[in-house]
Amino acid sequence: MGTSVADDNSMIKLTRILYVEDEPDIQTVARLALETLGGFTVNICSSGSEALSQAPDFQPQLILLDVMMPVMDGPTTLKMLRGLPQFAATPAIFMTAKVQPSEVAHYLELGAVDVIPKPFDPMTLSSQVQAIWERCHG
Repeated sequence: MGTSVADDNSMIKLTRILYVEDEPDIQTVARLALETLGGFTVNICSSGSEALSQAPDFQPQLILLDVMMPVMDGPTTLKMLRGLPQFAATPAIFMTAKVQPSEVAHYLELGAVDVIPKPFDPMTLSSQVQAIWERCHG
């Protein structure tokens, strides 16, 4: 048998996540959860404008976005990222405390593939992200 067969039935392995979050404490917990437990490479941006400037060089495979941020909120940031051709189809997940069914439906209409409620559980965050990724690429 050769070793040319890709892992996980040729599913693309998630390695690079762009995480847009303005709260330093949440950034720290999420980085630990995603990098240490999940083994992902995470580029954390503190604002939408920072995400727009860093995303082209980082080339994320998945975008995690806080909804409530000053100046440019998560939905606006996603809209701006979607305006860049290389991110038109990049899966995006909103992370927010606003998870009423109507709010979640709105985020999905904006182009998010899912919503992770805040406060999130650091022990399960990476597996939640991985499960959403697999659903998008399954």
